[in-house]
Amino acid sequence: MDRSITIIGGGLAGCEAAWQAANRGVAVRLCEMKPGNFSPAHRNPNLAELVCSNSLRSASIDSAVGLLKEEMRLAGSLIMDAAHKTRVPAGKALAVDRERFAQEITQRIERHPLIFVVREEVMEIPKEGVVVLATGPLTSEMLSQAIQALIGVDYLYFYDAIAPIVMTDSVDREAVFRQSRYGPIGRGDYLNCPMDKDTYGLFVSELLRAEKVPLRDFEKAVYFEGCLPVEVMAERGRDALRYGPMKPVGLTDPRTGRAPHAAVQLRQEDLEGSMCNMVGFQTKLKWKEQERIFRLIPGLENAEFARLGSIHRNTFVCAPEVLGPTLQMKNESRILLAGQISGVEGYVESTAMGWLAGVNAARLVRHEAPFIPPAATAHGALIQHITRADPKRFQPMNINFGLFPGLEKKIPRRERGKAYSQRALEAWKGFLLNGFCS
Repeated sequence: MDRSITIIGGGLAGCEAAWQAANRGVAVRLCEMKPGNFSPAHRNPNLAELVCSNSLRSASIDSAVGLLKEEMRLAGSLIMDAAHKTRVPAGKALAVDRERFAQEITQRIERHPLIFVVREEVMEIPKEGVVVLATGPLTSEMLSQAIQALIGVDYLYFYDAIAPIVMTDSVDREAVFRQSRYGPIGRGDYLNCPMDKDTYGLFVSELLRAEKVPLRDFEKAVYFEGCLPVEVMAERGRDALRYGPMKPVGLTDPRTGRAPHAAVQLRQEDLEGSMCNMVGFQTKLKWKEQERIFRLIPGLENAEFARLGSIHRNTFVCAPEVLGPTLQMKNESRILLAGQISGVEGYVESTAMGWLAGVNAARLVRHEAPFIPPAATAHGALIQHITRADPKRFQPMNINFGLFPGLEKKIPRRERGKAYSQRALEAWKGFLLNGFCS
C-alpha cells in the first residue's frame, strides 16, 4: 500500500486531517479546487474558508461544543490553535477574524514539509491508497456522482443559508445599544437593534411577502433546524422570530428601561471591528429584497452590506449505512470521510471528524488499528450518532449532551453540563495517554 495519503478538500476538516496525518510522519497530498474553481458560496482562495459565520459557538467547557473544542485542543488541533490566535470579541463564544484565520491555516499547511497542496479539482476518487474525502457541503457535481456510485445509496441533502454582514460604521449608533445578554448596558460584545411591537410587525409582514430565490425544479428544500432561514422561521408564526434569533431576553433598551419587543443582534466580524454579522439571520431572500427589508431594522436604515445572505446546498451521506465508527467506508475501508459530508453539522463538529479521519488514515498507512473515541467523550458521542442512528430518520446534528451516554447519577439540570464535561475529559485524557494518538 502507498505510504502516503490523499485528502480531497481543503476546508476545516481536510486541513485538520492533513495536519494530523503529517504530524504522525505520513506524507499527505491535499487537493483543493480553489482558486481554479470556486463553489457558489466560496470567494477566498485560502484554505479553511469560513462561509456561514465567523463564530465557532460557545467557548465554555461546560457546553457540549465547548467540550468538543477542548478535546481537540488537548489533541493538538490545528484549527483550534488558529482560532485562538485570530479570536475576536464575542462574549462567551469563540469567534474569529475570518480572513486572518484562513491565512494562518493556509500558511501553516503550505509550510509543513510533509504536506503537498495540489490546487486542482478532483473529478474521481483515486483507485488506490488511503483516501480522505473532506469535500464539504458543496461537493462538486462530478465528485458527488463518483461518491454516490461508490457508496451505492442516494445522497441526502438540505440547504444552508448564509447570514449578511454589515459595515459597522454604517450602523446608526444612536438607534442601537451595546450589551451582552444579562450584562450591563453600554458594555458587552453585541450591538442590539431594538424593535417595538409595531416595527416588529411591519418587519415580519415585509419578510413574509418578500421575493425569495427559487429552487430549481429538481430540488427539494430540507432545512437543518439549527440554521433555518429567517423567512422560513417567520412562516411558522408571527412571533417565531421573537423566540428565535430576535429574542429580547436578557436585554434592556436604555431608552425605556425595559426589554424591547424584539431585537436583532450584531456581532463583531473582524479584529478591527469594521464589520458585523447579523446573528442568526441566515436567508434565501433575493439580494434587493434583503437590502430593502433589513434596512427596516432600527439602526440599519442606511446599512452598507459587506455581504448579503445566500443559500447553498449541503450534501452528506447517510452515515449509519455508509460509515463505521472509525470513519472508514463499510464497503471500501481504505476510504474515510471527514467533515460535514460525514453527517455532522457545524464548523467544530466538521473539524473534529477531520481530526479523527486524519489520525485514522495515518494509522492505516502505518498498519495500526484505527482510533475509536470513547463513547463518553464529545468525539465519541458524535461518532455514536452518525453511525448508530436510524438510517430512515438520520439528519446531521450539532454536538449536544443529548447524544452522550446518560450520567450514572441523577444531577440537577444546571450542573449536568459540568458533570458531562468532567467525565468526558477524564476519558479523553486517559485515552490520549494510552498512546492512541501517537
